[in-house]
Amino acid sequence: MENTTTTGQITRHPMPLVRVDVVLFSVQAGRLHVMLSQRQEHPHKGLWGLPGGVLRTDRDTSLDSAARRVAQERLGHHIDHLIQIIAVGGADRDPRAPWAMTVVYASVVPAEIETVAGKRVQALAWRMVEPSMGSAHLAFDHAVLIALAVSRIRQDVRDFRFPAGSVPQTFTLPELQAFSEAILAENLDKVTFRRRIDAAQLLEPVPGVMRGGAHRPAQVYRWR
Repeated sequence: MENTTTTGQITRHPMPLVRVDVVLFSVQAGRLHVMLSQRQEHPHKGLWGLPGGVLRTDRDTSLDSAARRVAQERLGHHIDHLIQIIAVGGADRDPRAPWAMTVVYASVVPAEIETVAGKRVQALAWRMVEPSMGSAHLAFDHAVLIALAVSRIRQDVRDFRFPAGSVPQTFTLPELQAFSEAILAENLDKVTFRRRIDAAQLLEPVPGVMRGGAHRPAQVYRWR
């Protein structure tokens, strides 16, 4: 029998455990990395997973505000441009509740971002995404969540929908291609890449600004 209570005309249902998990990406040494946090408390104490936290109805006015709060509390840093990736739920996700769901947010940030292990976090570390996606040693189902976020980010880059804030305001085409290759974990044909960029009409040259070697400097671009 369903466990509900009725007050007047309102039927109240027991609420599932609702969490927000943050998948923070960064390109480092030409490879895509993900930020993992070491859990300070049970369940899965001592294991690595995604920084996350429980939705707070007394503090969070929306899912987006919950994601910003969780990132600030766990990473000690305000994260701009968090995008919602997916919501995942089920009866066997978290031993603390008979039914639990998480809303996954992601962002691509500069490699030099400064983070500090915050509430309920023992340590933070950047790890390459490929082994993280297939790891059987991460907390909960976080390896699956990382894989889902990687798939979304890679599809966005394939479609030239570069995540906001992931690329500097000005850049050369070789720099943009190198960033794309790091996200996709594959080499791209230079001619095809530039033809598709031109067709998309995303960029405009910064007049008179070049960057690179003295013999073959590259034109600097910015987003339209």
